[in-house]
Amino acid sequence: MKTSNKNRVHQGVVKRLLKMMFEFYPVMLPVTLVCIVFSAIVGSVPAVFMQNIIAVIEQSWQSGDWGSVSTKILTLAGILIVFYVLSLIVSFTFGQFMAIITQGTLKKLREKMFQKMQRLPIRYFDTHNHGDIMSHYTNDIDTLRQMISQSFPQLLISAITVVTIFGIMIYYCVWLTIVVLIGVVLMLFITGKIGGGSAKYFFRQQIALGKVEGFAEEMMNGQKVIKVFCHEQDSEADFDRLNNQLFEESERANKYANMLGPILNNIGNVLYVVVAVAGGILLALGVPNLSLSSLPIGISIVVPFLNMTKQFAGNINQVSQQVNAVVMGIAGTSRIFDLLDQEPEADDGYVTLVNVREKNGVLTECEERTNVWAWKHVHQVDKSVTYTKLAGDVRLFDVDFQYEEGKPILHNISLYAKPGQKVAFVGSTGAGKTTITNLLNRFYDIADGKIRYDGININKIKKSDLRHSLGIVLQETNLFTGTVMENIRYGKLDATDQECIAAAKLVGADDFITRLPAGYQTYISGNGANLSQGQRQLLSIARAAVADPPVMILDEATSSIDTRTEAIVQRGMDALMNGRTVFVIAHRLSTVKNADVIIVLDHGHIIERGTHEDLLAQKGQYYQLYTGAFELE
Repeated sequence: MKTSNKNRVHQGVVKRLLKMMFEFYPVMLPVTLVCIVFSAIVGSVPAVFMQNIIAVIEQSWQSGDWGSVSTKILTLAGILIVFYVLSLIVSFTFGQFMAIITQGTLKKLREKMFQKMQRLPIRYFDTHNHGDIMSHYTNDIDTLRQMISQSFPQLLISAITVVTIFGIMIYYCVWLTIVVLIGVVLMLFITGKIGGGSAKYFFRQQIALGKVEGFAEEMMNGQKVIKVFCHEQDSEADFDRLNNQLFEESERANKYANMLGPILNNIGNVLYVVVAVAGGILLALGVPNLSLSSLPIGISIVVPFLNMTKQFAGNINQVSQQVNAVVMGIAGTSRIFDLLDQEPEADDGYVTLVNVREKNGVLTECEERTNVWAWKHVHQVDKSVTYTKLAGDVRLFDVDFQYEEGKPILHNISLYAKPGQKVAFVGSTGAGKTTITNLLNRFYDIADGKIRYDGININKIKKSDLRHSLGIVLQETNLFTGTVMENIRYGKLDATDQECIAAAKLVGADDFITRLPAGYQTYISGNGANLSQGQRQLLSIARAAVADPPVMILDEATSSIDTRTEAIVQRGMDALMNGRTVFVIAHRLSTVKNADVIIVLDHGHIIERGTHEDLLAQKGQYYQLYTGAFELE
């Protein structure tokens, strides 16, 4: 039952792939298939010509008329040459077309995968190994390439050749065809047994390969930590364990695969001998021929039959040799389709962010950029449209949240941040500080309660527009390969150079940027490996500054910066936060002293709230944190 289910899965993957290829190349692919069919049929033609040539010689031998033999043989040879020339042209054509179809299909699939990846929720990347995801673009795509470019054409050619030769065999002699079929049944039985065993392990091999790549990528990213803690030997041991698992799966798969070829070859050789003996016996006994051709059993039947037997068995062997590549290709394609079938990030929002002009308190939507924004709310009941000016008023009402079922993270969280207010979150690791900011961005959706942004339920706001109105600086910096200017402009793709430079000056990054070898045009790669941690963070802050959003989220924005740099950044941050609603997560309590309200979280509950002075006066947990009565971490 399990094997049947797997076969149905495999058939579904192949069917879906072929359907997709037909969609990509609705004309070229059918033309290529016709070329392959023609080439395969022409490959079976020599058996017919051989029979005719031997029959001509046999008749001439019996009649003693040798005068017309050379003419007939030359005519047949000339026709065969014409067929071969046509086959050469057709083979060249389908070879060129297959190269285009193969690489084009892979290109389009990579594009589809990347497009889908951009639309997946954050939860997917939090729960899947990044190296394993990368394996879809490398190993899985490569196995698919081999299957499309080599295995599929070879399987089709072999299948058509087998059917064509079988028809010719039936036409010439049913008795000898039965002998061949007995051998073929044995070959197919062995192929099913051994091929089925290799298929199971080839699937496991692809999964194990993804794990090895994922682990290698993780270790490359953590090389400094590995060396600092002298974890090299343990890392090697962990890698060896995964690598051994890959080796074992690959070894088993290839053991089965490598057994198949020699076994089938030898069965083919034995079958050749058996057919020769059977033909000799039929000739010796003068058994009447059973065929569609009405030709008697003779040398002109037996000799071509031997060649057809060899060709027949050879093509069966060719099919078996492609089993490995097909199985690996199906495994890789299945993993690709698993990625493509992932549920994209849901977005039912219909409130959008638009440019407006304001005159006498009336907001009017416009196309040109005015730097005045409003929420365009098309009401679902009567389709009326209202505009609410983007101000940055954020309020949470009785919010509950859990990443996993039965493991609540936030409990009954209620808070507000009026436009221009600075709200700070403090608390131990795991208290829920970053989770709140993830909910504001709708990286995750709340389980219960409400979050309102300028009075609008954020579930009604289109996610892209919601995130466009929010600026965020993360604790972990993410810089991209490109120039410093391009990395700053990432916060606002249509920003001018002057706007990028102004943002850098605002946060205090201009000083170190101008001292770089090429200033703002300095090329950085590897997440800014040639910059210090503080410099990378400054660029990250400048990137948020150029976006100029009304709401800023600063998640440990200065945690990786030294005290002197922090003083520089803090001045820029103060300028950046001026007039904006700001949510600050900080472990350095000195950075939140001037917050309008400080919220102390503990295990997902708000246990204290107030200004710095109010909380110190209460002498609660914040007081203990601030005075060092116990450590935050």
